[in-house]
Amino acid sequence: MKDKVTISNIAELAKVSKTTVSFYLNGHFHKMSEQTRDRIRQAIEDTGFQPNAAARSLNAKETRLLGVIIGDITSGFANQLIKGISDYARQRDYQLILGSSEFCNKYERKYVQSMYNMGVDGFLIQPSPQFDTMWKGLGIEKPLVYFDSPPLDTEEMYVKTDSYQAVFDAVRRAAERGYTRFALVTANPGFVVTRQERVSGFRDCLDQLDIPYDLVPADRDTDNAKLRTMLVDLCGKYENLCIFAVNNWLLKKVYAALEDYRDRIPEKLGLLGVDAFEWNDMVYPSITTIVQPAEAEGIAAGKLLIDTIEGKNPGQTQRVLPCQLREQTSTQKPDVK
Repeated sequence: MKDKVTISNIAELAKVSKTTVSFYLNGHFHKMSEQTRDRIRQAIEDTGFQPNAAARSLNAKETRLLGVIIGDITSGFANQLIKGISDYARQRDYQLILGSSEFCNKYERKYVQSMYNMGVDGFLIQPSPQFDTMWKGLGIEKPLVYFDSPPLDTEEMYVKTDSYQAVFDAVRRAAERGYTRFALVTANPGFVVTRQERVSGFRDCLDQLDIPYDLVPADRDTDNAKLRTMLVDLCGKYENLCIFAVNNWLLKKVYAALEDYRDRIPEKLGLLGVDAFEWNDMVYPSITTIVQPAEAEGIAAGKLLIDTIEGKNPGQTQRVLPCQLREQTSTQKPDVK
């Protein structure tokens, strides 16, 4: 008996991926080159391939599955955001398929292709800088909503927080408290849009106020001792210094590095960060943070996607949510202006 021909066989003969064959079989080939379409068609004719009717219809019917790809699933922000998406999706009788990409475009591509083949009705994505170009190249005709860090000037739907204004206002408030020198601890500022916006808000505020600042480069792999040396050097040079850590995981590293200088907080040393949901209430001095409405962002993103899937008017398709400044011990200088 002749072996059954599979999509893998067609992909091998046509010298394309299985996902490309799947796209072809489901009619999603408007962005494929004519040569690619011809190779797949010829392979099907040569082998007498008969695609499974159920498999072919999988992406043509509703599955009530949502594909969610998050860049960093380890933070409290991510946990709250996913909770918002999940709780809202459950109310609308949808389920999630979740992937954590570590902001790696290679992983994003694999997740998108796998989720598409599972027949998800739409995608919710916290993208890497390369995602938008990749997505356009795939030609997938499924609704997409970005969350947290949508590409600059994108025409796709998104929900995000106003990171620029939140940082601008928080730094200005710290300056009003009497801090006269600032330092920004950040990894690559251009890696994700959210980080770009925070760095811009920090710089623009201090440039307007004509207050000097220093940049302290650090990422996940930065040795704690090296970071401590850089921060101790700044603490030794300046009084009334306020340090801003651009995200939650850097704030943890900075707080640990300042162990021997915490007695200066807040009179001679200020500390400002973002989120820190899961640990800020357990430390002293507690840290002033910009709090993002993570769960609300997840709910809004889920609603936007599901309304679009169901053909309902989603209203505003690009939403920016305000953050809150939670002032704690670390910036509460007694000489408030």
